[in-house]
Amino acid sequence: MTTRHLPLATAMLLALASPSLAQQGTPGAQMMAQWDGDADGKVTLEEAITKRGDVFYMFDGDNDGSLSAEDWAMVAEHMAMEMEIKAETQGQAMANGAGRGMGKGPGQVMGNGQGMGQGMGQGMGMGNPMGPGAAMRQAMTPAFNDTDGDGVVTDAEFTAATQKLFPMLDHNGDGVLTMDDFARW
Repeated sequence: MTTRHLPLATAMLLALASPSLAQQGTPGAQMMAQWDGDADGKVTLEEAITKRGDVFYMFDGDNDGSLSAEDWAMVAEHMAMEMEIKAETQGQAMANGAGRGMGKGPGQVMGNGQGMGQGMGQGMGMGNPMGPGAAMRQAMTPAFNDTDGDGVVTDAEFTAATQKLFPMLDHNGDGVLTMDDFARW
């Protein structure tokens, strides 16, 4: 990474860390805070395309309208930093009892009174490996975005790939992303 990318990557990391720390343990909260342009609690396809366009230009270090190998290295570094922050944040949330439990608690009674629902926050949450984070990581790879297979990802390809990403996140298929979509993972 060149030195001119370091301040950008650091600034992005700090900008992304603040919402994630404030919204510990709430799936999708960070993405909604960043992508919901009009703050109406919904992310439309148009808002997602706009945000991905912004993301593209954050990583297009030489401003040539395509992502080079150096740019993709910066993307990978940024994604690794986000994962590190998320792991630390989730560790703090787990230490505070924010896990999902399986045991006695509110839920449907199954014969002998054992609940099958949310426990009392003592479990070790089980994340879905195919959840929204995995979709977002996949969407930040050259393979996901290089639609013509020429080894170069242009702004047009990157933003057009939002058409593939959006339905992966829109769990209820209603055409908008809400916190409900993330709660379904």
